[in-house]
Amino acid sequence: MTDQRGSRRRGQGELEALVLSALGEADGPASAGWVQERLGGDLAYTTVITILTRLLAKGAVTRERAGRSFAWTPASDQAGLAAHKMRKVLDRESDREAVLARFVTSLEPGDERLLRELLNHAMGERED
Repeated sequence: MTDQRGSRRRGQGELEALVLSALGEADGPASAGWVQERLGGDLAYTTVITILTRLLAKGAVTRERAGRSFAWTPASDQAGLAAHKMRKVLDRESDREAVLARFVTSLEPGDERLLRELLNHAMGERED
C-alpha cells in the first residue's frame, strides 16, 4: 500500500511488532514519546498510543502511571504476540480439530518435525 507521496504504509501487525521491538530495547519502562523517538519520529504520537493500547488489550504490554501519562513495558515478545494471534484465530473456529489438522498438514516438513518435538517436550514436562 502507498499513500499519495509514494511511501509505503505499514500494516497494524507490522506497527505492533515495531513498537514491541522498541519497548524490548528500553532499559526499563518507557514512555510513548520515547517509543515514538526510537522509531524515528515518523509516527504520530497518537498512533503510538493507539498501538500501545492495542498491545495492552492483547496482554503484550503492561503500563504503570508515570506522572500524568504511562510508562510501558513489554509483557511478551514478538513470538508471544504471534502465538496470541494464532490462538485467537483458533478460538473463533467451531471445528478446532479440522483447523488444527489443516494447519499441521500445510506445514513444511521441517516445521512439522519441530512442532512434533515441541509437543513431545511439552508432554514430557506435564508428566513430571
